[in-house]
Amino acid sequence: MTTKDQAPAVASSKTLGGDAVGSGVAPWMALAAGWLVPGAGHLLLGKWVRAGLLAASIVGMFAIGVALQGKVYSPNTGDPLDMLGFAGDLGAGALYGLARLLGWGQTPVLVAVADYGTKFIVVAGLLNIVAAVDAHSLASGRKRS
Repeated sequence: MTTKDQAPAVASSKTLGGDAVGSGVAPWMALAAGWLVPGAGHLLLGKWVRAGLLAASIVGMFAIGVALQGKVYSPNTGDPLDMLGFAGDLGAGALYGLARLLGWGQTPVLVAVADYGTKFIVVAGLLNIVAAVDAHSLASGRKRS
């Protein structure tokens, strides 16, 4: 029994399919879009400002890394640190594919500035993974905006 002062029970923010009520976007779609294109997961959820800030940050860091002649890692089974670098680079989604397609970051790192560029590229990929997971959490209702 409820009184006038008690708020009515609010329905759960999840449906059977795992979609957040009101967003209309499946969590896996927000995750995949956010990984493939920086900020796209938040854009699908209607978080325009957050999407723009994430896209500008990730694309900017990736562009700075390429401009500093940073290395774009390729898949290999050699050095464990190279494999971790590849995992970080792959997190950039389509930016990684574009870099590999255009041959960016394929020259050997000969100066210290290029090593900083390599770190910028890897961190851009890692930030993109965090942003994609954040979009998934928002779409699934685990996190409020």
